[in-house]
Amino acid sequence: MVTQSVRSARCRAEVIIAAARGVGAMEEEMHTDAKIRAEIGTGCSPRGPGCSLRHFACEQNLLSRPDGSASFLQGDTSVLAGVYGPAEVKVSKEIFNKATLEVILRPKIGLPGVAEKSRERLIRNTCEAVVLGTLHPRTSITVVLQVVSDAGSLLACCLNAACMALVDAGVPMRALFCGVTCALDSDGTLVLDPTSKQEKEARAVLTFALDSVERKLLMSSTKGLYSDSEFQQCLAAAQAASQHVFRFYRESLQRRYSKS
Repeated sequence: MVTQSVRSARCRAEVIIAAARGVGAMEEEMHTDAKIRAEIGTGCSPRGPGCSLRHFACEQNLLSRPDGSASFLQGDTSVLAGVYGPAEVKVSKEIFNKATLEVILRPKIGLPGVAEKSRERLIRNTCEAVVLGTLHPRTSITVVLQVVSDAGSLLACCLNAACMALVDAGVPMRALFCGVTCALDSDGTLVLDPTSKQEKEARAVLTFALDSVERKLLMSSTKGLYSDSEFQQCLAAAQAASQHVFRFYRESLQRRYSKS
């Protein structure tokens, strides 16, 4: 049997090679799919013209060797994800009562740094909260994410790509999950799904991971200064926006399986 280290190296190579092909397929689907721009009125600032989601596009089963894969496009931000497992695990990483879950995030250029390691931990914690690892003890599930382009809200896009890849791999989960990023500017205006420019100009950037059953908060990552009321305001906006993300999930899966 192939060891985990070899599988991880193979996964990285295939994800990088297929990145260009994934971008082309995503751009083609982006023009054919309906654009979802979800105007959120209740959870946002009254000056909320920026409270909208960028267009989404998703394509699954792009890669041949992983057990599941997905390419997720969110505006101009694109991430390619591959899932391996349940598979053999190293003895040193073996957990006797559940699967060992590992997340590897590769930047567009260069080697992973501190930012990538931090995102890996956040994505792994989110996946562990929903994946039913007890059904596959003493095995490993590896999620490899390749950043194709970063135009803002990268962590949210990584979460969405990971979820769709896990679905494609048939990994048992108690619920789906999605990521939503919010930005607060200097005068308190809330912007959903911000671009890179909006994130740089923002006073605070908050990313939430939410489940599809109760819109429960699975993970939050924050940067900058904000008040308790602003945090709750961003969370409410993210929960409202997550309905549109999950609706896109359903429509994407319906399109895929209706063609097969």
